[in-house]
Amino acid sequence: MALYLEELGFGAQTIGLILTGTLAGDACISLLLSTRADRFGRRRTLLIGAILMALGGATFAVTRQTAFLILAAILGVISPTGNEIGPFLAVEQAALSHLVPNQIRTATFAWYSLTGSLASALGALTGGLAARGLQNQGVTVLDSYRVLFAGYALAGGLLLLLFSRLSPAVEAPPSRYDRDRILRLGLHGSKRVIAGLSSLFALDAFAGGLIVQSFVAYWFHLRFGVDEGVLGGIFFGANLLAGVSALLAARIAARVGLINTMVLTHLPSNILLCLVPLMPTLGLAVAMILLRFSISQMDVPTRQSYTMAVVDPDERSAASGVTTAARTIGAAVSPALSGALLTISLALPFFAAGGLKILYDLLLYRAFRARRPPEEHNPSAGSG
Repeated sequence: MALYLEELGFGAQTIGLILTGTLAGDACISLLLSTRADRFGRRRTLLIGAILMALGGATFAVTRQTAFLILAAILGVISPTGNEIGPFLAVEQAALSHLVPNQIRTATFAWYSLTGSLASALGALTGGLAARGLQNQGVTVLDSYRVLFAGYALAGGLLLLLFSRLSPAVEAPPSRYDRDRILRLGLHGSKRVIAGLSSLFALDAFAGGLIVQSFVAYWFHLRFGVDEGVLGGIFFGANLLAGVSALLAARIAARVGLINTMVLTHLPSNILLCLVPLMPTLGLAVAMILLRFSISQMDVPTRQSYTMAVVDPDERSAASGVTTAARTIGAAVSPALSGALLTISLALPFFAAGGLKILYDLLLYRAFRARRPPEEHNPSAGSG
């Protein structure tokens, strides 16, 4: 996206403005739609998200006007980070929780997460190869990027078709609360639980923002002089381990519970994070990173499953939307601090991130260890 804007002739300041607008718009649109989806209709909400995605991609493909690009960035569902954006994640998780039995909810979320990660990786690879292939055929760099945005718009159109065929079974059940008792964020009986989870998730995301993957790659370059090719191999392996480990998390959760799995896998991964800058050689530092990634993402499907389990069925989309927004806000404010910490010590960002994440684990266990999901109260419980 940034390369495309640069090809259009925009300077760094304007590109930064558009990217900021995109991130802010994604957060606002996602929160607005997801917190109303259970009452407005989950299928309708997904359809609106697909329409915005298609319009955003089409606008970027056909115009050079700054005003239109900023408007498309704010209102369109376009992710400059490559991460999941828009209302899709929150609404899809709520629908899945409604469709599958409690006993397999976490396993379903694990496969959902792994499938999404693999699809994102395939999309990134396809986009890069397509752009390079078009340029090798004589297409200009600018036009090759436009083709990609056109493809993105077509993907939005395909989603629109697929979402239109969803069964009514994905919809939330009728609320037992009057509309005037439901808060603007779409929550009623679970607002205190979601407030607590959101604050903790924001703390975890803030800590994670101190050591985002691009920063860790930069640290390896500074500390050991690692080149781009080696870095690519390191993080390919790390992300592959992280994706596959999500499947193991479901099995562990079935034995020890969701909260225990979240804490017991996350806590040692954060200790490993603190050990990375203490390693004297590249091999040992890479080993610590790979070990950490092999367990650090086990809390993702368990966290998502737990959030869906402890709220009423008619507020699941809102709960997922609010907690996701909290994580987005937490992660957005911390990367700028990494540079400042790095000027003090190469190890300080790792210690700060690991320490805050350990604090998150302890606070999460203390606050929610007694609040168990339905399947842990009654192993034979049916659908959610």
